[in-house]
Amino acid sequence: MFDPAQLRTFLTVAQTLSFTQAAHRMGLRQSTVSQHVRKLEEAAGRRLFARDTHGVELTEDGEAMLGFARTILEANERAAGFFTGTRLRGRLRFGASEDFVLTRLPEVLEGFRREHPEVDLELTVELSGILHELLAAGRLDLVLAKRRPEGPEGRLVWRDRLVWVGSDRLRLDPHRPVPLVVFPPPAVTRARALECLEEHGRAWRIACTSGSLNGLIAATRAGLGVMAHTLGMIPPGLVRMAPRAGLPELGGVDFVLLHGRRATAARGPAEALADAILAGGDRLQLP
Repeated sequence: MFDPAQLRTFLTVAQTLSFTQAAHRMGLRQSTVSQHVRKLEEAAGRRLFARDTHGVELTEDGEAMLGFARTILEANERAAGFFTGTRLRGRLRFGASEDFVLTRLPEVLEGFRREHPEVDLELTVELSGILHELLAAGRLDLVLAKRRPEGPEGRLVWRDRLVWVGSDRLRLDPHRPVPLVVFPPPAVTRARALECLEEHGRAWRIACTSGSLNGLIAATRAGLGVMAHTLGMIPPGLVRMAPRAGLPELGGVDFVLLHGRRATAARGPAEALADAILAGGDRLQLP
């Protein structure tokens, strides 16, 4: 039998790709995280992570363990909820950034609604910057969004890289400004793209602005320009731009959960949804 505590640790490491970040998120020592993973690997008889000086990656067996771990933990949570008889109630205002429009976040929300039918879940989909503002204004109880560069706040769900994406037919002219497809301010990816281009002395122009991810994808597929996007969530029909395009590196990006600061009746439901998202964080990338 697989230990639920070890499975939770495994999922956290798989989502953050960092033993240090996993320990921080779970409130454990890094040695404890390593011990949990080692014991789980011994129980499975397989190596679940490949570790070197450059970072942590899931092995093929680790990818397989993801599905089993989620299934076991979800069944464990259902059994615990049934026998403890806890019933969450109330209104929960949840905000998710536009990045998750095409991911499997609906599966996570569907599971939450099934487990907590008496919670009235209200979903707001917006740019990460706007969600941060709504949360600060007390208009949301829980937010899943990109971490703002000026603050370390939030519980890390997973870490990824920002890359340039475009149509596979697009060819950039190195002597002309880079055509950009961007969200409007205060989008995190827009700010990062412009900052990196400015730092590297690369001229740019805005070819398309849209507050809708689907709008940006359509413009990028049409070859209007390139877009800064999360590596693990590249939409179908778009490709990562090759190094020969001469575009600067955009660096990493963190997706975090943030709670409202005021204690409200939504605190319990918000914690339950946060736990569900943290447990299923690997589903938030494109399949």
